[in-house]
Amino acid sequence: MSATMAALAGPVAASLGSTGQTPTGEAVLFWVLAPVMVVSALGLLFARKTVHAAMSVVLVMISLAILYIAQDAPFLGVVQVIVYTGAVMMLFLFVLMLVGVDSSDSFVETITGQRWIGLLLGTGLAVVLVGVVLNAAGLQPTGLESANEGGNPGRIAQVIFGDYLFAMEVVGTLLVTAAVGAIVMTHRPRLTPLVGQRERADARVARLEQGEILTPLPAPGVYATSNALDVAALGPDGLPLEASVPRVLRIRGQERPVGDVSAPTATADQAEITASSDEEEQA
Repeated sequence: MSATMAALAGPVAASLGSTGQTPTGEAVLFWVLAPVMVVSALGLLFARKTVHAAMSVVLVMISLAILYIAQDAPFLGVVQVIVYTGAVMMLFLFVLMLVGVDSSDSFVETITGQRWIGLLLGTGLAVVLVGVVLNAAGLQPTGLESANEGGNPGRIAQVIFGDYLFAMEVVGTLLVTAAVGAIVMTHRPRLTPLVGQRERADARVARLEQGEILTPLPAPGVYATSNALDVAALGPDGLPLEASVPRVLRIRGQERPVGDVSAPTATADQAEITASSDEEEQA
């Protein structure tokens, strides 16, 4: 898709650089995408559901990528789709799905007067944008061919990692610091003490008198001439280990006795139980 748009946008940008006038194709593309971007931006502000607001941002970013490619900046358009739309915004969506944002969240302003401050800053930004548009009405594009000499990605790499290497390193450091700060700020204190492996082992040993088994139980069906999950395994003494059957099957009453799959084993088990009962009575 990006290759097709780049192939279509190349002649458009070349015409813009040679004549200084926006060609018809680019004008049509702009007037088609501009309302979509404005509606999506308004959806970001007025959407009641956070996921809908995030999807509005995705639509704005994709439209920006198309306009970048139309302006003979294919590398910037591809980065806009791959990095911002495909990685950053998808990360936002995953965070929203994991954390969950619903109508129960508090909308009380924690900073007094932040709406008025936001309105004032937004008005100032609108004035600046209007001034830029008015001043750029009679400008002629120059230096586009020299800026893209050797290929657009190569020239961008030379500028970023050559002329502005220190600035890029500073921005990278700030991003890493912001990520670490976000992790620290989202950390929640434990409501209960941390239980480690040693504490868990000591607790299991303390429950030996209550019938706790330290060693892992055989899988269901072991030594019972069956590998079915609903048949109890047999212990070293030949008796069924009921706990080896999954708890869900035992609650549903779907556990089968050993006699259903091995009659001799069931007979031996019954004899063992009878002998144990006689010894206990004699004792």
